[in-house]
Amino acid sequence: MFSITIPTLNNLKYLKLCLESLQKNSTYNHEIIVHVNIGSDGTLDFLKEKKIKYSFTNYNSGICKGVNTASKLATNEFLLYAHDDFYFCPKWDEILFSELKKIPSKKFYLSGTMLELSNTKNNFGDTIDNFHEKKLLDNYQNIKPEDFQGSTWAPHLIPKDLWNKVGGFSEEYYPGTGSDPDLNMKLWNEGVRIFKGLGASKVYHFGSIVTRKSKNKNIKTESGSKGGKIFLLKWKFSIKFFKKHYLRSGSKYDGPLTNPKKSFSYYKDFLISKLTYLYISIINLIFKYR
Repeated sequence: MFSITIPTLNNLKYLKLCLESLQKNSTYNHEIIVHVNIGSDGTLDFLKEKKIKYSFTNYNSGICKGVNTASKLATNEFLLYAHDDFYFCPKWDEILFSELKKIPSKKFYLSGTMLELSNTKNNFGDTIDNFHEKKLLDNYQNIKPEDFQGSTWAPHLIPKDLWNKVGGFSEEYYPGTGSDPDLNMKLWNEGVRIFKGLGASKVYHFGSIVTRKSKNKNIKTESGSKGGKIFLLKWKFSIKFFKKHYLRSGSKYDGPLTNPKKSFSYYKDFLISKLTYLYISIINLIFKYR
Protein backbone atom coordinates (compact mmCIF):
# COMPACT_ATOMS: atom_id res chain seq x y z
CA MET A 1 0.00 0.00 0.00
CA PHE A 2 2.08 3.00 1.27
CA SER A 3 5.83 3.32 1.75
CA ILE A 4 6.19 4.83 5.23
CA THR A 5 9.44 6.70 5.93
CA ILE A 6 10.35 7.29 9.57
CA PRO A 7 13.54 9.13 10.63
CA THR A 8 14.82 8.28 14.12
CA LEU A 9 17.66 9.40 16.37
CA ASN A 10 18.47 7.07 19.28
CA ASN A 11 14.79 6.92 20.16
CA LEU A 12 14.16 3.19 20.26
CA LYS A 13 11.40 3.13 22.88
CA TYR A 14 9.22 5.52 20.86
CA LEU A 15 10.10 3.87 17.56
CA LYS A 16 9.01 0.47 18.91
CA LEU A 17 5.67 1.93 20.02
CA CYS A 18 5.19 3.63 16.65
CA LEU A 19 5.87 0.40 14.76
CA GLU A 20 3.62 -1.59 17.09
CA SER A 21 0.78 0.85 16.46
CA LEU A 22 1.26 0.50 12.71
CA GLN A 23 1.12 -3.27 13.03
CA LYS A 24 -1.97 -3.27 15.28
CA ASN A 25 -3.99 -0.40 13.87
CA SER A 26 -3.38 -0.38 10.10
CA THR A 27 -6.04 -1.77 7.80
CA TYR A 28 -3.55 -2.48 5.00
CA ASN A 29 -0.01 -3.83 4.80
CA HIS A 30 2.62 -1.15 4.28
CA GLU A 31 6.30 -0.95 3.47
CA ILE A 32 8.12 0.60 6.43
CA ILE A 33 11.50 2.25 5.92
CA VAL A 34 13.31 3.70 8.93
CA HIS A 35 16.21 6.10 8.56
CA VAL A 36 18.55 5.56 11.50
CA ASN A 37 20.62 8.51 12.68
CA ILE A 38 23.56 7.18 14.75
CA GLY A 39 21.58 4.25 16.20
CA SER A 40 23.86 3.67 19.20
CA ASP A 41 20.88 2.70 21.39
CA GLY A 42 20.24 -0.68 19.75
CA THR A 43 17.99 0.59 16.95
CA LEU A 44 20.02 -1.09 14.21
CA ASP A 45 20.00 -4.46 15.94
CA PHE A 46 16.25 -4.18 16.53
CA LEU A 47 15.49 -3.40 12.88
CA LYS A 48 17.74 -6.21 11.67
CA GLU A 49 16.06 -8.65 14.04
CA LYS A 50 12.59 -7.59 12.88
CA LYS A 51 13.70 -7.53 9.23
CA ILE A 52 12.52 -3.96 8.79
CA LYS A 53 14.01 -2.04 5.88
CA TYR A 54 16.26 0.87 6.89
CA SER A 55 18.84 3.39 5.74
CA PHE A 56 21.63 4.64 7.99
CA THR A 57 24.00 7.51 8.72
CA ASN A 58 26.53 7.33 11.55
CA TYR A 59 25.77 10.98 12.44
CA ASN A 60 22.61 13.03 12.94
CA SER A 61 21.68 13.82 9.34
CA GLY A 62 18.40 15.42 10.45
CA ILE A 63 14.87 14.87 9.21
CA CYS A 64 15.32 16.15 5.65
CA LYS A 65 18.30 14.08 4.57
CA GLY A 66 17.05 11.12 6.58
CA VAL A 67 13.66 11.03 4.86
CA ASN A 68 15.22 11.70 1.45
CA THR A 69 17.62 8.80 1.95
CA ALA A 70 14.91 6.43 3.15
CA SER A 71 12.55 7.40 0.33
CA LYS A 72 15.08 6.15 -2.24
CA LEU A 73 14.36 2.63 -0.97
CA ALA A 74 10.59 2.99 -1.41
CA THR A 75 8.87 0.64 -3.84
CA ASN A 76 5.23 1.73 -3.52
CA GLU A 77 3.35 4.42 -5.42
CA PHE A 78 2.64 6.65 -2.44
CA LEU A 79 5.00 7.95 0.24
CA LEU A 80 3.92 8.66 3.79
CA TYR A 81 6.26 10.57 6.09
CA ALA A 82 5.90 9.98 9.83
CA HIS A 83 7.67 10.84 13.07
CA ASP A 84 9.06 8.10 15.27
CA ASP A 85 7.01 9.40 18.20
CA PHE A 86 3.63 8.87 16.53
CA TYR A 87 1.05 6.39 17.73
CA PHE A 88 -1.21 5.55 14.78
CA CYS A 89 -4.90 5.23 15.67
CA PRO A 90 -7.09 2.51 14.09
CA LYS A 91 -8.08 2.92 10.43
CA TRP A 92 -5.72 5.87 9.92
CA ASP A 93 -4.67 4.42 6.55
CA GLU A 94 -8.13 3.32 5.45
CA ILE A 95 -9.32 6.92 5.71
CA LEU A 96 -6.36 8.28 3.72
CA PHE A 97 -6.71 5.63 1.02
CA SER A 98 -10.44 6.26 0.70
CA GLU A 99 -9.72 9.97 0.20
CA LEU A 100 -6.97 9.56 -2.40
CA LYS A 101 -9.26 7.33 -4.49
CA LYS A 102 -11.58 10.34 -4.88
CA ILE A 103 -8.83 12.51 -6.39
CA PRO A 104 -8.61 12.18 -10.19
CA SER A 105 -5.05 13.51 -10.53
CA LYS A 106 -1.73 12.60 -8.94
CA LYS A 107 -1.24 16.13 -7.65
CA PHE A 108 -2.18 16.22 -3.99
CA TYR A 109 -0.87 16.48 -0.47
CA LEU A 110 -2.96 14.70 2.15
CA SER A 111 -2.28 14.46 5.84
CA GLY A 112 -3.74 12.95 8.95
CA THR A 113 -4.38 14.90 12.14
CA MET A 114 -2.01 14.97 15.10
CA LEU A 115 -3.64 14.69 18.50
CA GLU A 116 -1.52 16.45 21.10
CA LEU A 117 -1.98 17.69 24.64
CA SER A 118 -2.22 21.23 23.29
CA ASN A 119 -5.18 20.55 20.98
CA THR A 120 -7.28 17.93 22.77
CA LYS A 121 -9.14 17.94 26.07
CA ASN A 122 -8.03 14.39 26.69
CA ASN A 123 -4.69 13.71 28.31
CA PHE A 124 -3.28 10.44 27.04
CA GLY A 125 0.23 11.18 28.31
CA ASP A 126 3.09 13.42 27.23
CA THR A 127 5.78 10.73 27.32
CA ILE A 128 5.89 7.03 26.61
CA ASP A 129 6.23 6.38 30.34
CA ASN A 130 2.81 7.85 31.15
CA PHE A 131 1.07 6.96 27.88
CA HIS A 132 -2.52 5.71 28.34
CA GLU A 133 -2.97 3.55 25.25
CA LYS A 134 -6.29 2.02 26.31
CA LYS A 135 -7.72 5.43 27.19
CA LEU A 136 -6.69 6.74 23.77
CA LEU A 137 -8.24 3.78 21.94
CA ASP A 138 -11.44 4.13 23.96
CA ASN A 139 -11.76 7.85 23.28
CA TYR A 140 -10.05 8.86 20.02
CA GLN A 141 -13.27 8.52 18.01
CA ASN A 142 -14.93 11.08 20.29
CA ILE A 143 -12.40 13.68 19.13
CA LYS A 144 -13.80 14.95 15.85
CA PRO A 145 -11.68 17.65 14.21
CA GLU A 146 -12.88 18.98 10.85
CA ASP A 147 -11.07 18.36 7.59
CA PHE A 148 -8.86 21.41 7.13
CA GLN A 149 -7.08 23.40 4.46
CA GLY A 150 -3.40 23.91 4.04
CA SER A 151 -1.89 21.08 6.02
CA THR A 152 1.89 21.22 6.25
CA TRP A 153 2.32 18.51 8.84
CA ALA A 154 3.05 14.81 9.12
CA PRO A 155 1.79 12.24 8.66
CA HIS A 156 1.60 13.43 5.08
CA LEU A 157 0.92 11.38 1.96
CA ILE A 158 1.97 12.30 -1.57
CA PRO A 159 2.65 10.34 -4.77
CA LYS A 160 6.26 9.16 -4.96
CA ASP A 161 6.68 10.53 -8.50
CA LEU A 162 5.65 13.98 -7.29
CA TRP A 163 7.99 13.75 -4.30
CA ASN A 164 10.88 12.86 -6.60
CA LYS A 165 10.01 15.62 -9.05
CA VAL A 166 10.33 18.34 -6.41
CA GLY A 167 13.40 16.73 -4.85
CA GLY A 168 11.83 15.70 -1.55
CA PHE A 169 12.71 17.77 1.50
CA SER A 170 15.20 20.62 1.04
CA GLU A 171 18.21 19.66 3.10
CA GLU A 172 19.30 23.22 3.87
CA TYR A 173 16.62 23.20 6.59
CA TYR A 174 18.72 20.95 8.83
CA PRO A 175 17.63 19.40 11.11
CA GLY A 176 14.14 19.92 9.68
CA THR A 177 12.39 23.02 11.00
CA GLY A 178 10.77 24.89 8.09
CA SER A 179 11.14 22.05 5.60
CA ASP A 180 7.43 21.16 5.65
CA PRO A 181 6.10 24.49 4.28
CA ASP A 182 9.06 24.58 1.90
CA LEU A 183 7.91 21.24 0.48
CA ASN A 184 4.40 22.66 0.15
CA MET A 185 5.76 25.69 -1.69
CA LYS A 186 7.56 23.44 -4.16
CA LEU A 187 4.39 21.41 -4.63
CA TRP A 188 2.39 24.61 -5.15
CA ASN A 189 4.76 25.61 -7.93
CA GLU A 190 4.13 22.20 -9.53
CA GLY A 191 0.42 22.97 -9.65
CA VAL A 192 -0.74 21.14 -6.53
CA ARG A 193 -3.86 22.78 -5.07
CA ILE A 194 -5.15 20.01 -2.82
CA PHE A 195 -3.51 20.37 0.58
CA LYS A 196 -6.04 18.58 2.74
CA GLY A 197 -5.83 17.51 6.35
CA LEU A 198 -8.20 14.68 7.25
CA GLY A 199 -9.70 15.03 10.70
CA ALA A 200 -10.71 11.36 10.93
CA SER A 201 -7.21 9.98 10.22
CA LYS A 202 -5.53 10.39 13.59
CA VAL A 203 -2.15 9.90 15.20
CA TYR A 204 -1.17 10.68 18.76
CA HIS A 205 2.00 12.77 18.91
CA PHE A 206 4.38 13.00 21.85
CA GLY A 207 6.58 15.79 20.45
CA SER A 208 9.28 16.54 17.86
CA ILE A 209 11.94 14.31 19.36
CA VAL A 210 14.48 14.39 16.48
CA THR A 211 14.44 18.18 16.22
CA ARG A 212 14.58 18.60 20.00
CA LYS A 213 17.71 16.48 20.19
CA SER A 214 19.63 18.84 17.92
CA LYS A 215 22.27 20.90 19.70
CA ASN A 216 21.51 23.94 17.53
CA LYS A 217 19.91 26.38 19.97
CA ASN A 218 18.86 28.74 17.16
CA ILE A 219 16.10 26.32 16.12
CA LYS A 220 12.85 27.40 17.76
CA THR A 221 9.67 27.11 15.76
CA GLU A 222 8.65 26.65 12.14
CA SER A 223 8.22 30.39 11.51
CA GLY A 224 10.87 31.62 13.90
CA SER A 225 14.65 31.76 13.78
CA LYS A 226 16.62 29.54 11.39
CA GLY A 227 13.95 27.74 9.34
CA GLY A 228 11.85 30.86 8.91
CA LYS A 229 14.84 32.87 7.66
CA ILE A 230 15.86 30.20 5.18
CA PHE A 231 12.31 30.09 3.80
CA LEU A 232 12.10 33.89 3.61
CA LEU A 233 15.39 34.28 1.76
CA LYS A 234 14.53 31.43 -0.61
CA TRP A 235 10.94 32.37 -1.52
CA LYS A 236 11.01 36.11 -0.67
CA PHE A 237 8.02 35.95 1.64
CA SER A 238 7.48 34.41 5.06
CA ILE A 239 6.08 31.05 6.10
CA LYS A 240 3.30 32.91 7.88
CA PHE A 241 2.36 34.76 4.68
CA PHE A 242 2.41 31.56 2.61
CA LYS A 243 0.26 29.63 5.06
CA LYS A 244 -2.23 32.46 5.52
CA HIS A 245 -2.73 33.65 1.94
CA TYR A 246 -1.83 30.64 -0.21
CA LEU A 247 -2.63 27.55 1.86
CA ARG A 248 -5.28 29.12 4.12
CA SER A 249 -3.92 26.79 6.77
CA GLY A 250 -6.26 25.72 9.53
CA SER A 251 -9.48 26.86 7.86
CA LYS A 252 -12.27 24.41 7.12
CA TYR A 253 -11.65 22.43 3.94
CA ASP A 254 -13.88 23.65 1.11
CA GLY A 255 -12.22 22.22 -1.99
CA PRO A 256 -9.01 22.73 -3.97
CA LEU A 257 -7.21 25.99 -3.32
CA THR A 258 -7.14 28.88 -5.75
CA ASN A 259 -4.62 31.68 -6.16
CA PRO A 260 -4.51 34.14 -3.24
CA LYS A 261 -7.11 36.89 -3.07
CA LYS A 262 -5.38 40.26 -3.46
CA SER A 263 -7.08 41.97 -0.52
CA PHE A 264 -5.84 44.79 1.71
CA SER A 265 -4.67 42.16 4.21
CA TYR A 266 -2.74 40.39 1.44
CA TYR A 267 -0.88 43.54 0.37
CA LYS A 268 -0.19 44.60 3.96
CA ASP A 269 1.27 41.20 4.86
CA PHE A 270 3.14 41.04 1.55
CA LEU A 271 4.77 44.42 2.26
CA ILE A 272 5.79 43.29 5.73
CA SER A 273 7.32 40.13 4.26
CA LYS A 274 9.22 42.10 1.63
CA LEU A 275 10.59 44.58 4.16
CA THR A 276 11.68 41.72 6.42
CA TYR A 277 13.29 40.00 3.45
CA LEU A 278 15.23 43.14 2.53
CA TYR A 279 16.31 43.70 6.13
CA ILE A 280 17.63 40.15 6.57
CA SER A 281 19.31 40.24 3.15
CA ILE A 282 21.15 43.46 4.07
CA ILE A 283 22.19 42.10 7.47
CA ASN A 284 23.53 38.95 5.83
CA LEU A 285 25.54 41.02 3.35
CA ILE A 286 27.00 43.15 6.14
CA PHE A 287 28.16 40.09 8.07
CA LYS A 288 29.44 38.42 4.89
CA TYR A 289 31.81 41.29 4.03
CA ARG A 290 32.88 42.36 7.52
